[in-house]
Parts: sequence; structure tokens; C-alpha cells
Amino acid sequence: MASGSPPSAQPASSGHPYPPGEYPIVIVGSGPGALQASYFLSRLGIEHAVISGDAGAGGMFRKWPFFQRLLSWTKPYAPPERDSREFERWDWNSLLALEPEWRGIATEFMDGTSDFPSRPLMQANLEAFAERTGVAVRYGCRWESTRHEDTPDGERFVLVTSDGEYRCRFPIFAVGVAEPYSPATPGIELAVHYADTRDAETYAGKRLFIIGKQNSGFELATGLLQWASRISLSSPSPAKTSIETRSLVGVRARYVQPFEDSILGGGVDILSASTKGIRKLESGAFEVQLERSDNAMPMTVEADEVIAATGFVCPLRDLPALGVATFGQSKLPAQTEFWESASVPGIYFAGTITQGSAGLKKHGIPSNSGALHGYRYNARVLVRELARRHFGIQPERPTIDVGDLRDHLLAEATRAPELWHQKAYLASVVSLDPDEGVRDEGILPLTHFLDAGGGDAVAMTIESDGASIYPVVYVRRGGRQEEHALDPDPLHDFEGLPYRRALGQILDRLTAGAASTAA
Repeated sequence: MASGSPPSAQPASSGHPYPPGEYPIVIVGSGPGALQASYFLSRLGIEHAVISGDAGAGGMFRKWPFFQRLLSWTKPYAPPERDSREFERWDWNSLLALEPEWRGIATEFMDGTSDFPSRPLMQANLEAFAERTGVAVRYGCRWESTRHEDTPDGERFVLVTSDGEYRCRFPIFAVGVAEPYSPATPGIELAVHYADTRDAETYAGKRLFIIGKQNSGFELATGLLQWASRISLSSPSPAKTSIETRSLVGVRARYVQPFEDSILGGGVDILSASTKGIRKLESGAFEVQLERSDNAMPMTVEADEVIAATGFVCPLRDLPALGVATFGQSKLPAQTEFWESASVPGIYFAGTITQGSAGLKKHGIPSNSGALHGYRYNARVLVRELARRHFGIQPERPTIDVGDLRDHLLAEATRAPELWHQKAYLASVVSLDPDEGVRDEGILPLTHFLDAGGGDAVAMTIESDGASIYPVVYVRRGGRQEEHALDPDPLHDFEGLPYRRALGQILDRLTAGAASTAA
């Protein structure tokens, strides 16, 4: 993807850019996913509009998390230079930029108290990215409904907003998973949803019952430990930490204090039980009716307040009525490997919503597409594919000397942040064509490499089985595919002699044709 200058027609400082009308692409949202997609579209010179009902950049980070610290780290003093690609592995909170001076912006906002930035600093980081890179957004423009039209110039999607109608060939919805969800539990209306949690001091001396044992529930428990008189958390299944799963699945290590308090009898109860109902007592307190998971016996817990940390759904408005298929409790849209609606071609998604394209989920470990450090790469790949498929802009495909192929792939395995952040999901792909030679095809979805077919090629990715992290090489030769897992390394350095030998043996047969052609 070639570098370019920031767009000048709609500078980020302009008061109200992108009036209603027709654009090739319209992005809905102003969170990190929307900003990242707009940035790369602008760098390719593709006209588009960005609209958002919010007052400024940041998306969910303008409101959450409540207790101020994110779950994503930025390590300002990691070994790589901050303006390098390699530094992205240590910086989960900066958006991507082609210009070195606009990389690693999150490091400027770290206050030295933690490698997890506070919510206000994360918001400032995203606002700075939009301002510096010229990403313009029409704020205060609320998307209300959508329809599909056939026109003499082809199909169009019409986005009805509070400011008027926008027509486009390709809408990109970067609206997050941000609409509060509550189950149909009797009395659930007596509970306050996580999204409506108050300031911590207002819970001083209260007995709290939290429905849900995911990160949001433990975030609340951790933030309220010093205020509440007692905290109970409950869900049917036992809670597991990310340390136990050896992935980002489970309760993050930052929230382990409630576990320790529970084990030591320190005023925290972690229950495995389903919530059957909530009723208000004459005293003004609440009785939470439960069924234990271990023996199906009933039990009750009395609390002064009940908080439902029961998750969120995608705010897709009328897209399902338009034919967009969704799945799961979060109502994620079903997507192709390039984050296009699986049921309505032409509708695309960006940001945390891209977790709806699940990938291989090898060893049961999902992608990191629900987090910024994962979906920022999805946005770059999405824009590259949109540009190639619909705007006639072909991606750069640098030539690699066949003698350098092994070192190139091992360097990618060791240092490429895309592979480390999106394990078994994104891959570094190289093609080998008798006429064109060896070409770097860049970062692509692994499922696309495996399913699309094509000529001889090799894909390098990083995978984890829940115990070790190691490189995996996928080879396509003569229409057949092979998978080769290399050994893990305790220091994650895959460029040493054992790896050169192992990969060399795998590549020998694949590169024979390319080598003879080059000769």
C-alpha cells in the first residue's frame, strides 16, 4: 500500500465535513476501526465519507471501561524503535500509520503509572491520531436506517441519518458491539446494566450482586472492592483466567484480586449458578434467586444492588431486515474472510465487529479481532481488498530473491506484529510463479490462502496450542496443500540455525521451479 499525503479536501479540523449525498464508500462510526479504515482509504485516494452520532473520536473509549484502565498494553521502552513495524507488537493501543512520525502515538500519552493506559488517555490518543493524520468525521450525524436501491448506475445502499441521506456502493459499519444486552430473567429490570454503572463511591457500604463472570463483571468487582461491603459474582460456568487458557480468552490477569479475596474469604463470593429471578424485598433490598450448577439446588443471595454484567450486542439497527445474517448472543454479523456480509454482498464491517469472521480458531483459540491490536490489521487488509476488487488499485507485490525467501519468512515469524497479534488468522504470504518469480503478497487472511486456491505459494503464520507459541508454514504446490509446524522457542526467536534448516527442507521442493526459472 503506497504512502500518500493526508487528504486536504476534508481536513479533520473542518467543522462539518461530508454533507449528505453520494460517495463510493460511507463509513459509519468514529471509533478506532472507523478511523483506521478511513486512514487507509485516504492514503489510496479512495473517496469516502465518515459519519458518527458521537461528539468526537474514540467510540467506546469515550465511555468505557468504567474503572479507567484498559486491558491492552503499550510498552514505551520495548527494544524496537517506536516508529518501526516491529514496535507494534509491543504497542496494542496505537493505530497504524505509513508515516513514521505518526506511529506509536499511544506512547506519548502513557503517564508512567502503568503499561495499561487509562480510558481518558486512550481517548486522547485516538483524537490525536485523527487530528494529525487528517481523518475527518461528520460528528453528530446519527445513522437511523438503511435501504437498498437499484439505480441506472447500479446498486446503491442508502443510509438515512439525522442529517439526511447518504448513498454509496459500499457501506462499512464500524459500530462496535456496544448495545447493552440483558437476558430474559424474571425481574432483570430491577438490575442496573454495566453500561449504567455509577461512580464507585456511590456503592460505599453496599452488598452488590453482579450477574456475569466475564471481564466486565470482574472489572466492576475489582474497582468496587474498596467500596462495597460484600460482592457476589455469579454465572453458570466456572470463571477461567487468561493465565489458565494461555490466551486472551478468560478473565484477564489484571482482575485476579477478586479471585484471591474469594479464596481467602475476604468478602467476595464467586458462584457457579444460574440466575432464576430477582425480586425486591420490603426492606428495599433485592433477593437474587439462583440454581447451583453443581447440584441444581436452589439458593438465594440478598443484595442492596444488582448489576447485570451480561454483555453487549451489535447495534445493527435494520440491517438484519435487509438480509444481514447474524449469529450468537452478541448478534455479530456473519462475514467472509474479508469482513463482507456473508448474506448481503457489498456491506462491509470494521473494528471490533470483525470478530464475526471467526477464522480457523485452531485449538479453540479465537482471533484478536475483538480488540484494537487485532482489528487494526483487519482494516488495512480490508481496504487493500476493496481497492483491488472494486477500484482497480492493485497492491504492491515486491519481488523476493529466491535465495532470500527462507530468511524473509523466518523474519516474519519472529517479528511481524500482524502474525503475533492475529495468530492462525493472518498470514504472511509469498507466491511463486514460473513467469513472475517469487512475490511478496503481503498480509492476508489465512482462511483465504487455504480456501481460494491458486498457484504455488507459501504462508507463514504464528499459532498457539494453549501451551506453546510456534511458527506454522502452509505450502501450496501443484494444487495440493501441506501444513508444517516448527518447534517452539523459549525466547520466540525463529531465525536460528535449527529453523533455517527445518524451513529450508520444506521450501526446497517448492522453490526448485522458481530457482530454475531465475537461472
